[in-house]
Amino acid sequence: MSGMPLDVNLRKMQLKNGSEVTVFILMGFTDDFEMQVLLFLLFLAIYTFTLIGNLGLVVLVIGDTRLHTPMYYFLSVLSFLDACYSSVVTPKMLVNFLSENKGISYVGCAMEMFLFVTFGTTECFLLAAMAYDRYVAIYNPLLYSVSMSPRVYVSLMISSYIGGIMHASVHTVATFTLSFCDSNEIRHVFCDIPPLLAISCSDTHINQLLLFYFVGSIEIVTILIVLVSYSFILLAILRMNSAEGRRKVFSTCGSHLTGVSVYHGTILFMYVRPSSSYALDHDMIVSIFYTIVIPMLNPIIYSLRNKDVKEAAKRVFGKIWCINKIYFSY
Repeated sequence: MSGMPLDVNLRKMQLKNGSEVTVFILMGFTDDFEMQVLLFLLFLAIYTFTLIGNLGLVVLVIGDTRLHTPMYYFLSVLSFLDACYSSVVTPKMLVNFLSENKGISYVGCAMEMFLFVTFGTTECFLLAAMAYDRYVAIYNPLLYSVSMSPRVYVSLMISSYIGGIMHASVHTVATFTLSFCDSNEIRHVFCDIPPLLAISCSDTHINQLLLFYFVGSIEIVTILIVLVSYSFILLAILRMNSAEGRRKVFSTCGSHLTGVSVYHGTILFMYVRPSSSYALDHDMIVSIFYTIVIPMLNPIIYSLRNKDVKEAAKRVFGKIWCINKIYFSY
């Protein structure tokens, strides 16, 4: 398996006479076949759980009228986003684990980068919008229905996607206007920006500055929104007389803060640092964490301690079970 003659011929064909590559090779974790099979089974299980957990939350919010509130609409959009985010990377990675041909076309690589940057950036903005929603609900609950009207929360969701698309467009265009003539072997499991910059034969200084400043700016703005929102939430909690009210607020906001901290921590580590500190093998593991593992964890983080979601699950899936029982009894 380590020889992979098909890949070798493909590389030679693409790099012949110093021509521009039309196919990239995703090198992945290892060439050891037994290890690849184990990784295939592990990530297949993670991906299956991710889809079930996130799409299950979407079904719950749509199917239970008691969850038709801005907070749960945001949560359902986040869940759908995580399912899409994971689906951009994981299926191709799973195929590559068991295939000798680990190639991805130039256009396919560009599309993969565009989609995962879009979904990743949209999640940053959406997490900030969710923090603002919690601030409005807790700090000034009497004006919540006015301050977070459908026009407001739908605008926040759409703006998050527009921001994600614009950010992804900048990096995709900047990366794929570079020349790739020395190598087409990407030391990664998907088309991420740093490993592509590492194999370009063009000057990537501008690209590295774009990556640092754009991602850094988005991180600063979204994290500041979260911190300011939760500062006001903390003040509101300290003024509460009810211990039960404080407990409920801490439970809801604690879940969101956990999700925000884990996600932003990995993004900051990956992209907001000097390019000289990149270590592609180590960074590959970190990027797997935020593109595949975090989307699996979010349904657990946001629903495990959420009483409303648990009760909605009993109602919705109880109805489905009863309908199936009646249907099959005939």
